[in-house]
Order: sequence, then structure tokens, then C-alpha cells
Amino acid sequence: MPEYTSIDLDNMQKSADEKILSYNDVVLRQSDLGILSGPHFMNDRIIEFYFSYLSSCHSQDILLVPPSIAFWLMNCPDATSLKDFIEPLKLHEKKLVIFPVNDNDDVSVADGGSHWSLLAYDRNANVFVHHDSNHGMNKLRAQQLFRAVVGFMGDSTSVFNAKHLEFSDSPQQTNGYDCGVYVTAIARVLCCWYDSSEHKDKGDMWFSSVKEQITPSAVAEMRKEILQLIKGLIGGK
Repeated sequence: MPEYTSIDLDNMQKSADEKILSYNDVVLRQSDLGILSGPHFMNDRIIEFYFSYLSSCHSQDILLVPPSIAFWLMNCPDATSLKDFIEPLKLHEKKLVIFPVNDNDDVSVADGGSHWSLLAYDRNANVFVHHDSNHGMNKLRAQQLFRAVVGFMGDSTSVFNAKHLEFSDSPQQTNGYDCGVYVTAIARVLCCWYDSSEHKDKGDMWFSSVKEQITPSAVAEMRKEILQLIKGLIGGK
């Protein structure tokens, strides 16, 4: 087993914390590349980066909520603060809103939790749909987020009657660490589905697209794709 001096350890820590890319409001670090390179749990920064990237590629009718904001919305203890925080998001103007859901119980811990899932609101159907790649592990968290934001989704009283659907047929992960990759992959499918000229004609919303496109092999490629995207942006600076 190799031995490291305190200087070696300090240098390794500095290297991991080194900023490698600023993309919109997201700062990625060297350690994020390590997460994407191996079988590791996806952190907030990578999901926020990819959500920001999707936002730049798809309709302005779509809102992809960053993980830190979704977490705050779910856990904000004060209704007045929640209202002030939500207003800039302009939720009532968006046709499709995508929230990452995290199971972190401790609001004082950044990058906490051990599982990601995705909650999406489709205005046309007036329904929130929860996609969980691990047998509904985040079901209660998704319901908590739904209750926090449903009253802010529009000006009409009909929005308060929005339904919450647990999509029991959502693709399932085959390991204990790919949940965040499933979130990014499903988010991309939803964005492409919305931008498709045919999406309004599909009675099952985006469900068939998710089931067809989100496979274990596609998720494995998604991890590689995000890594190559970041490297490409770094090289293009």
C-alpha cells in the first residue's frame, strides 16, 4: 500500500478541488471527472451541469430545476420564504418542469443523500409524474416536493387539482450507484419528447419514449457522453 506524506495528501486534495470548467452558473471540479469515469454516485454539480446544458439545447417552455433549488423547495420551512424563492422561477409560465429529487434528510449537509429520482410536471395533462429507478425509494420525497410546489404552478384554480402519479413502470437501475445517471437520461428523453412535433398526439405522454430509450446500456453510455461533453467544453475554452 503506498504511503503519502501530508504534502502529498494536500496536493491530491487540491487537485481534486481544482476548477476545470465554468458553464453558465455551474462550476465543475477535477473530482467530478472521476465520478463520471467510474462506478460512482452522481453528485449535485454534475446533474446541475447537465440540466443547464439541456436548458441551452431545448425549448424555453421547459424548466429544469437545479438540484440545490429543488432540495430547498422540498425542505423550506417557511411559506413566505418559499413564495419569494419560487417567484423568479416563473413556474406558471412553463409547460414542462423537471425536478431532481434527493433523499437527503439533513438540510445542513451539502451533497448529502444516497438516491436520486425525477419528478416532472406536464401542464397539458396537469399531472406530476415521478420516475424512480429504485423501486419507489423516493416516493415520499417526491410527494413532499409535489405538495410544496403544486400551488405555485399557475394562476388558475385548476392547477390545485393537479394529480401526482407514481410511474411504476419506470426503468430500473441494475446497480446501487446509477440513479443520478437515470435522472439525466430521463430528463433528456422528456426534453426531446416535448420538442418533438408529435408529442401532443401521444396519449401516454412520454412514457413509451422513456421505456424504449432508457436501458442499462443507454445509461452506461450516458455517463460516458456527459464525461466527453465536459472534456469537449474544456478543450474548447
